[in-house]
Amino acid sequence: MLHFRRRAVPIGVLSAALVLAGVSLVMQHTPSVAGPPVTTTHSPLPPTTTRTSATSGLAGPLRIPPTATTTPTRPVPGFLHNVSAFSAPVTPGRIRIAGAPFEVRYDFDGGVGRPIADLAGRHELRPLGQNGGALRLVPQGSGLAVAYPDRCTLPRERDCPRAILEGLRDDSLNPGRRALHYGASIRMTHDDLADGANVLQKGYSVGGVSQYKLQVDHRQGHPSCVIAGPQGSIYRAEPWINVADGAWHDLECRRIANRLIMVVDGIVRAWVPIPPQLSIANAEPLRIGGKGPAPGNDQFAGAIDDVFVMIGD
Repeated sequence: MLHFRRRAVPIGVLSAALVLAGVSLVMQHTPSVAGPPVTTTHSPLPPTTTRTSATSGLAGPLRIPPTATTTPTRPVPGFLHNVSAFSAPVTPGRIRIAGAPFEVRYDFDGGVGRPIADLAGRHELRPLGQNGGALRLVPQGSGLAVAYPDRCTLPRERDCPRAILEGLRDDSLNPGRRALHYGASIRMTHDDLADGANVLQKGYSVGGVSQYKLQVDHRQGHPSCVIAGPQGSIYRAEPWINVADGAWHDLECRRIANRLIMVVDGIVRAWVPIPPQLSIANAEPLRIGGKGPAPGNDQFAGAIDDVFVMIGD
């Protein structure tokens, strides 16, 4: 018995060693359920994301094929649906001015399925129209521009189609006496011209309201910048050049301390002196393409893009 027990001990140890070796061998050939097997390739790997298995509940990286990329969609052109035929009532209250440098820019590249808002998604503009007047978003470069109704030739102007873009009251667009830059890119032909064609404006030049405005007036196709104070004084910088030639032109108005400057395609073309104390502040909304949807609105014809207003140095 003692001899048997001395031989049984080595046999038990040997059996345990064989069992452990077998388990180790099986584990080395079983892939982990917590992630893919380690690879030794040096080729770049696609990005990974984590997804939880519905069967095991364990999370592991999921490889996204390199071809599964998102293709940017082109903005959708088409007609904008008019919100109303009339301007919204002006919200009453004390008129304020911008308390700090401020900027809005509109590129109209969101397409017809989205509101017309500035690049930050705020300061929405609404399309208004009367007599069937409507606005279209048309391709321009890699984005879109706003096309306005063709110049009307009806005998009575009050019967003409009219359409504009108009915001709500926004006192942050009142510069007061601050430096002011505003402008847009436009395309017009000679057939688009009229006695009045307003590109953008805020306020009016009469009635003590005050105003800043960019326009292309008269049959000569002259662009001009206009500023009016509450006392009724009107200042206009108008170069003797024609921008109604079917090409795109960048128009910019700059109000500094004592000057109003007209810039066309990056070149200063005209300027007039203005009083440094002139202040522009009103409760009127920003309007693009006319001073309203009603008759006598100085309707713009042609296309407008890249509208901006910058207040402050």
